[in-house]
Amino acid sequence: MTTFLSSIALLVIGYVVYGKIVERVFGISPQRPTPAYSHGDGVDYVPMSLPKNALIHLLNIAGTGPVFGPILGALYGPVAFLWIVAGAILAGAVHDYFIGMISLRNRGAHLPELAGQFLGRRMRHVVNGFALLLLLLLGTVFVTTPASLIHILVDGAVPLTTIIGAIFVYYALATVLPIQVLIGRLYPLFGALLLVNVVGIGIVLIARGAPIPDLSLANWHPDQIPILPGLVLTISCGALSGFHATQSPIISRTIQNERHGRKVFFGMMIAEAVIAMVWAAAAMSMMDGVGGLQAALQAGGPAYVVSQVSTMALGAVGGTLAVFGVIVLPITSGDTAFRSARMIIADYLKVPQRRLRSRLWIALPLFAASVVLTQIDFDVLWRYFNWANQCLAVLAFFVAARYLQLEGKPYAIALIPGSLMLAMVVTYILNAPLGLGLPVQVSWLGGVAFAILTVAYFVRNGSTAVPHPLAR
Repeated sequence: MTTFLSSIALLVIGYVVYGKIVERVFGISPQRPTPAYSHGDGVDYVPMSLPKNALIHLLNIAGTGPVFGPILGALYGPVAFLWIVAGAILAGAVHDYFIGMISLRNRGAHLPELAGQFLGRRMRHVVNGFALLLLLLLGTVFVTTPASLIHILVDGAVPLTTIIGAIFVYYALATVLPIQVLIGRLYPLFGALLLVNVVGIGIVLIARGAPIPDLSLANWHPDQIPILPGLVLTISCGALSGFHATQSPIISRTIQNERHGRKVFFGMMIAEAVIAMVWAAAAMSMMDGVGGLQAALQAGGPAYVVSQVSTMALGAVGGTLAVFGVIVLPITSGDTAFRSARMIIADYLKVPQRRLRSRLWIALPLFAASVVLTQIDFDVLWRYFNWANQCLAVLAFFVAARYLQLEGKPYAIALIPGSLMLAMVVTYILNAPLGLGLPVQVSWLGGVAFAILTVAYFVRNGSTAVPHPLAR
């Protein structure tokens, strides 16, 4: 329990102290007009208030990741708490803030365009591919996971295919309609429900004196999967997630003032980390240990654990509301995943989005591809998603580092976490069965060597780098 409470306190302190340091490094200009005003189009560029932007952004980034990921990460034991705290403060919130603010300074551009501007035009195509792959995988995962939760909630009374179809219809509407029509109206309500549910479960854990284990660096995983990079890729949302780099530009097009950036981008990442902490603690303490947690996962996956924990903590009625709150998470990230994909493709092809027809011909093929992907096993989708997710985070860090470097600011604040994550994603793909399947020691040597060479190249070429103009 001590580790859990201390971790929550550290997250709050991290927001107050480190958040201000990161904001100072970037250097905000409160008098500068934001894209919401300078590029207003009534569809994607729409000024919205700070509370609305904050709650929308929280729901955009907090899919099932900060719930399902920590539940799976709880198998590693309390070392998961360490990664959530350190990852969120030193990496995740830094990642989200810089990409959101750099996008805001560049007419709300998405990550592929920013990569083309600051890392070279070829990187625009690379990042575009990674971003669209990630968003398509995530959008598909966030169709199947809420559908399975709803199917459990109604005790199988409604066919799973019907639920999936209904979610796709909502996603299509949220993707093509102006942001204030559905997202702007529904998300603040959903965000409030989410926060109430998480706080409720957290209070129950504390009030009941739940046996939350204190910090240990030992690997508790039943299959002894290495903590690094295994844990880092298992708990992404809630600590560090490249998906957030695709969501921050959505809000950079609706922010009214640069002063709001720390509260929205940095602050909501910290809020997501608190959600992850609560669910990791609940999974460790309410399922009869790692053995009981593994048995529950084998019985029905993370969705089953969510249902069981919610009912045990809050009773039948409260548990149902908590499950509904968790259902909201993937749905409110899945729709913005497809919306973000539509915006990225539109920017890439230079297609204005004022007309509904222009939005539809980009969005419909995305949904057709996602329908096909729903036939793939969830576990396979999740593994591919996590790796692609953290690769995108690496690219986002290097964009942020180059921006700061060109501005003459201390870019190590972005380069260091980006380099560490680069070593991990390379190590993972070298070692994983889905990758090259090399021995773990060899994989680590390859991952670290690749990261060192990449950083050396980055630093060496930084003095001569010139940003490319954004595509108009």
